[in-house]
Amino acid sequence: MLTVGLTGGIGAGKSEVSRLFVSYGAVLIDADRIAREVVEPGTPGLAAVVAEFGPGILTPEGTLDRPKLGSIVFNDPERLAALNAIVHPLVGARSAELEARATAGDVVIHDVPLLAENGLAPLYDLVVVVDAAPETQLDRLVRLRGMTEAEARARMGAQATRAQRRAVADLVIDNDGPLEALEPQVRKVWETLKERAAGNP
Repeated sequence: MLTVGLTGGIGAGKSEVSRLFVSYGAVLIDADRIAREVVEPGTPGLAAVVAEFGPGILTPEGTLDRPKLGSIVFNDPERLAALNAIVHPLVGARSAELEARATAGDVVIHDVPLLAENGLAPLYDLVVVVDAAPETQLDRLVRLRGMTEAEARARMGAQATRAQRRAVADLVIDNDGPLEALEPQVRKVWETLKERAAGNP
């Protein structure tokens, strides 16, 4: 089995690369999806978040009001650290549980948006970075996701720099071009990963 940390800046195209890897046969463990699951209604995670931040962070239906919680933690490092202290261990435990189900020869892709920011590269056998120039990211966020330029720049500025992400990469997928240029690159990386997994009991 080979464990792979997959990361990339917002708008770099990491989700599309994840989708392609899954289509080739990868086992995907999506940290963002797990982070949502561990704070669903009725979970110990949500109870802990409410205990820390108060019932005001719930919607009338009893689910987590993400925009409201985001507005509390986005510019407050201490509050963000408190949230991460609750959520990260739960995500880590669930990820380990899912990884334990993989079998010999599998390539397990951990989709981790903040891999570089949180110093998580040593947790994986290899790190794959989906890379795009900042101007490409900005264009996609404004054109495809409907963000204002200021919103897009703020989101990009809150993440690791391009150089910081590339510094932790074992393999880099360049996604500056059109979608049709991406698939051949991802397939080539996949072949490398499968070879490595075959020799990684």
